[in-house]
Amino acid sequence: MTEPQIPAQRGAPPLLEVRDLHVRFPVRRNLLGRTTMENHAVTGVDLALRPGETLALVGESGCGKTTLGRTIVGAQKATSGSVLFDGADLTAMNGRERAPYRRQIRMVFQDPFSSLNPRFTLRQIIGDPLVATGEARGSELEDRIAEMMRRVGLSPDYMDRYPHAFSGGQRQRVNIARALIVGPRLVVADEPVSALDVSVRAQILNLLRELQGEYGLTYLFISHDLSVVENLADRVAVMYFGRIVELADTADLYERPRHPYTEALMSAVPIPDPALRGRGGRILLPDELPDPTDPPPGCAFARRCRHAEEGRCDTGAIALERGPDSDAGHAVRCVRHEELDLQGIVGAES
Repeated sequence: MTEPQIPAQRGAPPLLEVRDLHVRFPVRRNLLGRTTMENHAVTGVDLALRPGETLALVGESGCGKTTLGRTIVGAQKATSGSVLFDGADLTAMNGRERAPYRRQIRMVFQDPFSSLNPRFTLRQIIGDPLVATGEARGSELEDRIAEMMRRVGLSPDYMDRYPHAFSGGQRQRVNIARALIVGPRLVVADEPVSALDVSVRAQILNLLRELQGEYGLTYLFISHDLSVVENLADRVAVMYFGRIVELADTADLYERPRHPYTEALMSAVPIPDPALRGRGGRILLPDELPDPTDPPPGCAFARRCRHAEEGRCDTGAIALERGPDSDAGHAVRCVRHEELDLQGIVGAES
């Protein structure tokens, strides 16, 4: 059953809507080729992004956030559900029908080293989307490549150099230039700074923020690190075991999380001054992860949750519910969220 849709922001029509999205991967087949076991990577996800918004999608490695991002851009096929872009259902389209949307939805990948072809020059890498769409050729192509390189902080004099000649931060700038050169409206950034040094991370995050203001971009920013997205995202969606377990405005989420998993993630954020934490310290979770081929009933986090109640948290379907009227924008998937007083981060700085 599809859960109630959570609007990106009251009064603004969404640019992207994800409705009851499921992605499963076959793990075992019988002699007839029929699937007998599946890995449930994404289960019943509902999201909405308004134009110009940054929605951060956070969670542990393996929670399904990258699979969700790849499904949105069309690199992964959905098992069921819908991905609507500007009202058009992308999951119902074939390759030819979806082609016009490929330039409007672009992706920045996690690894700035493996995501660039080492045999191509920067001219070929950045200009390839323009060549593929037939949008520019000759001197116009050259001018647009040079302009985009300057805009992301790269000299056009480097146009004929290969990726191996550049640092990780510079390569990620190349990735960003390649994504933006066709003028997209939505950018899915999959852990774009996780492979970079701390000082370079700040530069890339500032660049993304500047480009968003300049081009009116909408970001789906995927990360495992809550400290990275604090000053970048308008809203944060916390993902666990293929489901969204909490979604709220960034300031609200950091000040008062409602799901125990979110609290545990926040406890891992390094803050120099312990007085700013507003909590007792690191919450260590047991390693007893659910089997993705056999999802447990009730809350998938119950086995690792220190607040779980037997017979209440581990039975039945748990919906993503909104809070009281004064907190209508905060949604949480926890049967005890009204009873718990969880600790967030007050005054944390990334």
